[in-house]
Amino acid sequence: MILDEIFLVQIVITVLFTIVFCFYDVREGFLPNKLNFILAIFGFLSNLILTIITGNIKFIFFSIISYSITYFITLMLWQLNVWGGGDVKLFASIAAVIPFGINTSLFNISPLLSFYPFSFTVMVNSILVSFPFLICLLAYMIVKNNIFDENIEVFKGFLSYKSLKILIDSSFNRHINVSELKEGMMINNYYFDSDYIKELIESDKKTNLKVFKSDHDDSRYYFKTQTAGGITKDDMYLLKIMNAQEIISNQISIKMGFPYVPAILIGLIIAIFWGDLSMLILKNIIFVI
Repeated sequence: MILDEIFLVQIVITVLFTIVFCFYDVREGFLPNKLNFILAIFGFLSNLILTIITGNIKFIFFSIISYSITYFITLMLWQLNVWGGGDVKLFASIAAVIPFGINTSLFNISPLLSFYPFSFTVMVNSILVSFPFLICLLAYMIVKNNIFDENIEVFKGFLSYKSLKILIDSSFNRHINVSELKEGMMINNYYFDSDYIKELIESDKKTNLKVFKSDHDDSRYYFKTQTAGGITKDDMYLLKIMNAQEIISNQISIKMGFPYVPAILIGLIIAIFWGDLSMLILKNIIFVI
């Protein structure tokens, strides 16, 4: 019985944290790293307790493995601008708390589970429920920014990877003043030709900016955020100081974010009570056929 109670606590805490993240995402436009860290630590500790109680190492083992796999896969998707850095860490934190899926007899429910981790079920559900909205948003941004007028390559093989990446990059990136930078924002490639800028960034061991060699003729380097965490407070202050000293220009390109956590919350609730939407759809299609 105590196992069911711990499972229930894990579910309730995960939902409550995701609700809090919804408010931050909608009102502030970012997810606090500390809250994500607390949720992940809760996941590891609660699954460690389950391991100690049952004597079965699978709970803490799969919590760590599920967290790691979810983080790295969502990190790769972040590189394609699918979602923000805070969303990546939220998926990973959910994976740390609930690595297997719903496993309690306290609910009179039978969610349809899939062969992949529970966090992937939440991910798939959130994509499916948000897909119509994202398509409409992408179409709006394409029209608003005149993407087709500026990128004739889009017309040449509309369904190619290159064309889709042009659409996404052009639609969901924007330029802001350096003075408007906030912690957690994700910097796109900023090209420069100064060894001094390179030294300033690389001298900070805690920076989340990384300098790369450039292929452009007019610049030898470029920097950008190297992980889904976005810029740190130190990065933000460094860039603002460099701008004030006219070392870098006043304009910088960032990846635009939009509130995706509400979709994650809906996907999480569907995963808890009904299961994996893709499996449910596939099951119904097979049943109809």
